[in-house]
Amino acid sequence: MTWTYRFATLAIALLLLAGVVAVMRPRPVDVEVARVVRGPLDQKVVDTGRARIRERYTVSAPMAGTLARIELHEGDVVEPGAVLARLLPLPSPLLDARSRRVAEQRLASAMDTQRQAHATVTRAEVAADNARRELARAETLSKEGAMPPAQFDQTASDARMREAELASARFLEKVATHDIEQAKAALERFTPGAHSSEQFEITSPVHGQVLHVVHKSEGVVEPGALLIEVGDPEALELVVDVLSQDAVAVRPGMVARILHWGGDRPLAAKVRRVEPSAFTHTSPLGVEEQRVNVLLDLDGPPESWRPLGDGFAADIEITVWSRPDVLQVPTSALFRQGPGWAVFTVEGGRAEARSVEVGHRGPLQTEILSGLKPDEVVVVHPGASVRGGSRVAYR
Repeated sequence: MTWTYRFATLAIALLLLAGVVAVMRPRPVDVEVARVVRGPLDQKVVDTGRARIRERYTVSAPMAGTLARIELHEGDVVEPGAVLARLLPLPSPLLDARSRRVAEQRLASAMDTQRQAHATVTRAEVAADNARRELARAETLSKEGAMPPAQFDQTASDARMREAELASARFLEKVATHDIEQAKAALERFTPGAHSSEQFEITSPVHGQVLHVVHKSEGVVEPGALLIEVGDPEALELVVDVLSQDAVAVRPGMVARILHWGGDRPLAAKVRRVEPSAFTHTSPLGVEEQRVNVLLDLDGPPESWRPLGDGFAADIEITVWSRPDVLQVPTSALFRQGPGWAVFTVEGGRAEARSVEVGHRGPLQTEILSGLKPDEVVVVHPGASVRGGSRVAYR
């Protein structure tokens, strides 16, 4: 009886002890995990930009006068030589020496601009000719299989950019020539025998659309007053201001996508230029940021992006780095450990901290250069409850 009682007491004590140990033992931490995999990875710069017409011409009053009401409206199509506005000169222009000096200075400035524009056209023609020859040579090498497709695409992109620059230079030369004609006509109003009471017609130098009517109502205007803005909607570009830290990785010719612009599919584009100077921008949170404008050209037929208009907003995604096969983990699995990076791997039901060397970072995934192997399991979004040696549970 005594031994039976003792045995029963010992068994109960052991059961109580096991219960206390089970209660006191820490429960496994529920975690989300992912496997280390190999696959394609892109590093992208994503920000909000806007479309704008690259070639635009702001019409201004070449002389003081009474402006007749402008009948044109935004969106109206105008041809070269079409009358945009009419000015009735003020009385006694011969006595207005100041206005004559302004007209003379305007003519001199227009002639300087025209000479500069002509030089720019000459340089652009040489660059475009070289690009055409290089593209023809690249096409031959590509057909023979002696040039990688990526290099051919870059050569074709360079040729398109040189052609766009040439078209832009010719547009500016045409505008400068038109400005000379307008300035000469305005100066003639101050010469003896001129019909100063006749209306002075301000015409369009190019084919395009009216973008903005600055001074619609009738009234007296001074020389140089902005009246109307004309642009070519076919010459559309995109501009996105990115952080200066991101801009250092962007290069002309890089591929981009235009997202959330209102169409049913993304648009293709390529970087044309990264402006060399940054500017200070204050974010909605009041943080001052240094940003850089990146200019992009749309790649594809105009019919695909015709609904996109001047000033329209869009999300712009620039691919700055791409590889077809790299070791990678979710970016959310990484955390700082001293000066470097680390992840929690799961081995035998426990989390173990491991230092890793990271490479390029994509929107969701990050390249791993060393520290992990394929198919290893890492903890995603590790919280404060996850530590080295912690028991974890996952599905």
